[in-house]
Amino acid sequence: MGIRKLGYVGLNVTDVDAWSDLLLRTLGVGVTRAGDVALAEMDEFKYRLALHPSTEDGPREIGWIVDSPGELDRLSRRLTDAGHAVEDGTEEERDLRGATHLRWFTDPVGYRVELAVGETKARVAAERPAGGPGTTGLGHLVLASPKLAELRELYESVLGFELTDYRSPGLFFLRCNSTHHSIALGTADTPSIHHLEFEHASIDDVGRALDRATANGVPISISLGRHMNDRAISFYVKNPSGFHLEIGCGGIEVGDDWVPHDFGRASVWGHHHAEANPFAAEA
Repeated sequence: MGIRKLGYVGLNVTDVDAWSDLLLRTLGVGVTRAGDVALAEMDEFKYRLALHPSTEDGPREIGWIVDSPGELDRLSRRLTDAGHAVEDGTEEERDLRGATHLRWFTDPVGYRVELAVGETKARVAAERPAGGPGTTGLGHLVLASPKLAELRELYESVLGFELTDYRSPGLFFLRCNSTHHSIALGTADTPSIHHLEFEHASIDDVGRALDRATANGVPISISLGRHMNDRAISFYVKNPSGFHLEIGCGGIEVGDDWVPHDFGRASVWGHHHAEANPFAAEA
C-alpha cells in the first residue's frame, strides 16, 4: 500500500506543562525534551506525539510512515498529479522525527501532512507505570472537517487507504494496514482533531489509566465502553488543548475479504458523552 502506519502527530499547545502532567501522571507516558519541544514516548521509538509551545492550540503535522524511498517517490507523484505541492522536509525536521526521508504537503483543510521513511529506536522500552505495560503506541486519529469529500478523495484515491466501514450521515473509517482503522473522517462546520487514540496492552491497563484519571481529577469526556465497529474497549479524557484522547485496547484486525458496511450505532455499551456528540446519529 505504501503507507504503513500512523507514525506521529505534532501539536501546537499553549500549556506544555499541563500536557506533560497528563501524559506522565495519568497515562504513564514518558516525556523527553528536544529543545523546547516535548516528545511523548509510547513505545521503543523516538516519539509518537510532539508538543510545540505556541500561543494557540492546534494540529501542527500529521505524520505517516512510508515503506520505502521508492514508495515515497510514487506517492509524491500521485500527490503532484492530484494538484498537491509536495515539499522536502528540512534536515532539522528529519532529525527530530528520526526519519531518513521526509516530505510534506498541505491537505484540503490546511493541515500539514508528512510522509516519512524510517524511524529511530531510542530505547528498549518506554517507562511504564506500576502494574502493567500501559501505553503501547499511537493507534489512530479522527479528523472533523467541512471538507469531508475532499479529505476522502485524498486519503482513499490518492494515498491508497481502504474504507473499512462507516456510519451515516458522515463518518468514515479508513485503514492502511490490518488494523481496523488508522484514521476516521467526519463532517463538521470547523476543522479539528476530534481525538487521538493511545493503544494499551490490555483492559487492565485501560482500567488502571481510568483509575489514575479519576484520582487526578482529569475530565472524563466519554465514559468507558466498547465500540460497535472495531470492538475496542476505551474511555476518553479531555486534554489541555480541548479535544479528546481515547485510551483503548482490543481493536480488531481485518483482512482483504472485509466488506465495508454501515455499523449503525457507535457502541455496544457505554461511551456516554459528557458533552454533545458531534457524530451522533440521533440526539
